[in-house]
Amino acid sequence: MKVFFVYIFKKYHSKSGSYKGVIRLSNQRIVVKIGSSSLTGSQGGLDHQAVDFFADEIASLQHAGYSVLLVTSGAVAAGFREIGYHSRPKLLHEKQAAASVGQALLMRDYQQAFARHGIVSGQILLTRSDFNNRKRTGNATMTIEELLKQGVIPIFNENDTVSVDELKFGDNDTLSALVANLARASQLVILTDMEGLYSADPRHDPTATRYDRIDEITDEIYAVAGGSGSAVGTGGMRSKLDAAKIATRGGVPVFVGRVREVGDLKAAIDHHGKGTYFATHVSALSIKKQWLGFLSTPLGTLIVDDGAAYALSRENRSLLPVGIKQVEGQFHAGDVIEVVNLQREVLGRGIVNYDHDQLQLICGLPSSEISTRLGIEDIHRLEAVHRDEWVSL
Repeated sequence: MKVFFVYIFKKYHSKSGSYKGVIRLSNQRIVVKIGSSSLTGSQGGLDHQAVDFFADEIASLQHAGYSVLLVTSGAVAAGFREIGYHSRPKLLHEKQAAASVGQALLMRDYQQAFARHGIVSGQILLTRSDFNNRKRTGNATMTIEELLKQGVIPIFNENDTVSVDELKFGDNDTLSALVANLARASQLVILTDMEGLYSADPRHDPTATRYDRIDEITDEIYAVAGGSGSAVGTGGMRSKLDAAKIATRGGVPVFVGRVREVGDLKAAIDHHGKGTYFATHVSALSIKKQWLGFLSTPLGTLIVDDGAAYALSRENRSLLPVGIKQVEGQFHAGDVIEVVNLQREVLGRGIVNYDHDQLQLICGLPSSEISTRLGIEDIHRLEAVHRDEWVSL
C-alpha cells in the first residue's frame, strides 16, 4: 500500500510570536491520554500551566506530521472547587455537578492553549452506551475522520454529567484504548505521574525496578499493579493494564509513563520515553471485530469443554453445539455472547446463531442430531458461533 505525504504551509502562533511553519500530514495517528493527576494541583483545581504544557507538546507532534487525538480526564477535579466543594466529591450527583462546571473550564483552557499554535480543537463526550451501539459507533467514527481531515484535534472525555455508572471508564484509561482502536491509531500514549510499571511502588521501595517493555500482559504482571496513585485521579495502574490489553489486542502498541519536560512526548513516540512500552503482535482488527470484542455487551454466556476451547483459541475454528456444556442468560440469534472454558476463563465473544432456548436443547449434541431435536428441516448454520463472527480475547 502506498503512503502519500502532503506538505502544506500554514501560519500559526507560538509563544514567541507568529511565523510560517510547515505541517506534514501523514497517516500516523497518536492517541494521548492525560489523567487527572497530571492536570490538577494538589488542592484539586485545574493547573493552567499544565494544560499549556501538554498543549505545547501535542501541538509539536501535530506540526511534525502526526494526527493527534486527545483523551483527557480532569473535569471533576477542575470543577469541584469552583462549585463550592472543599474536597473531591464522592457521591454520583456531586461528581456530575462538578463535571458540569469543570468540563467547560477544561475545554476553555485547551482551546485557548491550542489556539496559540493555530490549532482548532473539538469536544467529543462519550459514554459506554455509545460504544455498545454499532450505529452510534459508526457515527462517532465519521465525526473523528472529518475532524482529523480538517486538522482539528478531537478531545474526548466521558460524559460524566449523564453517566449512571459512576465514571466506569476507569479515569478514562479504557476510553482511550477504545478510541485508539476505533481510530486505528499507530500508538496509544497514556500519561501518568509514574514512570511506567514497576515491580513495586518506587515511592516506598527503593529496590523497585521498572518494566521497560512488556510483550504479554499476564497474571503475574497484573499482580504487581497497585491501586490509585493519587488522591485526585480515580484510575490506578491496573486500569492502565486493562487499557493496554484492549489496545494491544486491537493492534495498537501502548506507552504508559510520565511526560514532564519539553520533548518528553516526542521521546515517548520515538520509544525513548520515561515509562513502559506494551508491544502488540497482532494486526489491527476490523471495525466490526473491534466492536464485537471490546465495545459490545454480551447478553449470555456459553461454557464449553476443553476440546471446543482449544478449537476456538488455537485452531480458529467455529463453535459447534457439541462442545457446549452449559448455556446462561437470555439471548436471541444475532446477539453477542461470551464464551468461557470450564474454569470460567473468558475465551472471547461471538455472535450466536441460536436463541438461548434452542441452545439449551442442542448443547452437547453432534451436528447430525440438531435438525431432529429442533424440528427444523433446513438449518441455515449448524455452528453456534461461526469463526467469522468471533473474536478471541
